[in-house]
Amino acid sequence: MKRRSIWSVAYKVLAVGLLLYGLTYGMLAELPELPGLGQSSRNLFYHVPMWFVVIVMMSMSLYHSIRLLRLTDPDQTPSSPPLLADIRAREAARLGMLFMVLGLITGTLWGRVAWKPHLAWTDPAAWWTNDPIIICALISLLIYLAYFLLRSSFSEPEQRARIAAAYNIFAFATLIPLYFIVPKMLPGLHPTSADSDAGGGSFIFMREGIDNTYRLLLYPSLLGFVLLGVWAYELRTRIASLRYRLESWHARHQYESQVSHP
Repeated sequence: MKRRSIWSVAYKVLAVGLLLYGLTYGMLAELPELPGLGQSSRNLFYHVPMWFVVIVMMSMSLYHSIRLLRLTDPDQTPSSPPLLADIRAREAARLGMLFMVLGLITGTLWGRVAWKPHLAWTDPAAWWTNDPIIICALISLLIYLAYFLLRSSFSEPEQRARIAAAYNIFAFATLIPLYFIVPKMLPGLHPTSADSDAGGGSFIFMREGIDNTYRLLLYPSLLGFVLLGVWAYELRTRIASLRYRLESWHARHQYESQVSHP
């Protein structure tokens, strides 16, 4: 228990330290300008980590969805309440969607500055580009929005949890082509597009992609944002689990009162 408490504090302190280092120093340090991006290249320390958090959160959501299906298997004896796994899957997906929205916002702002600086701020075309990776990101957001709409369609908790878990597996499977295959096959303005200088690869990990000065700031920011996402996930699941346990206790107490006093 003591080791767990130490780790719980340590990763939070590390998250705050890495974020302060990567984001604050990233705004103050002298950095070589990336071609065509100018000083807007500093958005790299915000925009890119958002999508790493999305992958981590959606992976955690997938894990708990699979775990829920195993716990609700009639041939298995559940080791814990299945609905707690559903809560964890739901909260991870919620945080993943939040970072999807933040990633789209920071990407839209970056694209407006980098790709269409000649257009007026009031021109709608300045804020949206039909780039493959942007469209794929928007599709992924809509797919997970459907996950929550599906959940709201069922009132029975266990039925809702099982159906949502099955859909969640499909939703995560779509992220693979949407994030890692389709954008790298089609031409576009994004650096990871097929006709970019990076040749459709993840330029932040390529030797020639960015200067090492960026890596010294970007990689700590990536880890800091991921740890921040885990921290937020832990808080949300604790609150949601406590609410579930209180509601279960209250329902059981009411049922026992009705049975003892018909």
